[in-house]
Amino acid sequence: MTLDSAVFRFAGLVVLASLALAHWIHPAWLYLTAFAGLNMLQASFTGWCPAASLFRKLGVRPGASFD
Repeated sequence: MTLDSAVFRFAGLVVLASLALAHWIHPAWLYLTAFAGLNMLQASFTGWCPAASLFRKLGVRPGASFD
């Protein structure tokens, strides 16, 4: 697995989990969805993603997007 696929999988997991939690637990979990979306938007402009930095430190091999 490359860094790119790890970041995309993690982002998808966060969005889907927060939507499920908002549906079954409390609507305030939608703030997590908004945070994930804002983080993806920020990463598209700056090229820096906190999740990519974490996965890089964990030893996930580099991909094309987050070098």
